[in-house]
Amino acid sequence: MIDDLDLGFDEPERGEKGRHRRSAVRKRNGEGGGRGKTIFAFLMVFVLLGAIGGGAYVGFDRISGYFVTPDYPGPGSGEVLVQVKKGDTLTDIGNTLYDAGVVKSTKAFIEAADANPHGTEIQVASYKLRKEMKAADAVTMLLDPKNRVINGVTIPEGTISLNVYAILAKETKIPVADFKNAAKDPAKLGVPDYWFKRDDGKKGPKSIEGFLYPATYEIPPKATAEQILKMMVQKFLAVTEEMDFANRVQKERKISPYEALITASIAEAEAVDPKDLPKVSRVIYNRVYAGKISCNCLGIDSGINYWLRLQGKDPKDSDELLAAEIDDLKNPYNTHRVAGLPITPISNPGEAAIKGAMEPEDGPWIYFMTVDKKGKMGYGSNDADFNKLNKQMCDNGVLTGTNCK
Repeated sequence: MIDDLDLGFDEPERGEKGRHRRSAVRKRNGEGGGRGKTIFAFLMVFVLLGAIGGGAYVGFDRISGYFVTPDYPGPGSGEVLVQVKKGDTLTDIGNTLYDAGVVKSTKAFIEAADANPHGTEIQVASYKLRKEMKAADAVTMLLDPKNRVINGVTIPEGTISLNVYAILAKETKIPVADFKNAAKDPAKLGVPDYWFKRDDGKKGPKSIEGFLYPATYEIPPKATAEQILKMMVQKFLAVTEEMDFANRVQKERKISPYEALITASIAEAEAVDPKDLPKVSRVIYNRVYAGKISCNCLGIDSGINYWLRLQGKDPKDSDELLAAEIDDLKNPYNTHRVAGLPITPISNPGEAAIKGAMEPEDGPWIYFMTVDKKGKMGYGSNDADFNKLNKQMCDNGVLTGTNCK
């Protein structure tokens, strides 16, 4: 049990991160008003609104949100691993949850824990929670032992299968070779045959790539490589079934679920910020299916790098790739000179990427580029846009050498 949980607060603002937390600092330094002034201001607003008459209700509704503790409506989505450490106070736990995107404010968590009769009984452990949860639901999950992760292994979004095996081998001491052998037969691991059907006429191997869902897994003692990979496939099937992925992409995107999964894997490999995933998916669809470019070629470097990784080689930055590598038609993942999508997924995408492929953002874009070293992406729909984006990349040091002349 956590000892000495902090349930008392002299300054309610301290519980919330961001703007309000900084404003609390200003008050302590004497730069702002005091709590009395805040209450007085609230009362004055209330009186003024009351004087206005019937329309006051609308005005009061608009400003009242400022005085309400920010909280998500729930129930949340996805999965995130958070750790409660020895000696953590409720404030510490709330800050951890806020930083992980679980709760909308630390203060909301503290209030929810205070309202729960068992709110001070949260144990030291790692927990599987969801993002954007109602604070009261987060408290409930933290109090439920089944959400604790005892022997947890986390697979990040976008990890390719070879690296998945390496992570699992390190944590379980099961040889990488065992995972490779188990992955040779995706059907045996639970991948239904319909997932490998595609409507674009392309044929490729039945690869496990794309079906090893990135999440935190609690590995049972003495689990085999095959059993562990089955767990990951079952998680993938559960997530995609819950969002009705297969039916929706066939109905709304007019493509097979496998092609949409390949798109999600590319977006996951290319985008740094999750908010870019729906836009990147749109660019892919525009290039491959909408006839917006003459060759219907994707022209992505992540496909080349995926092939290099499969060969045991290191990936390269775009300005380091050789012309021979870009033009290599022996590379089955070449999308610079070969039309359409690659023959398999090129990563294992997470929920946001899968959803982005199912619900791409509307737009005419046919280019996406990483325009700075922080991962910011730019988009374009014509040659002039391409040249501007290329210049941004050069100005920011993303591209160098002959690419910037």
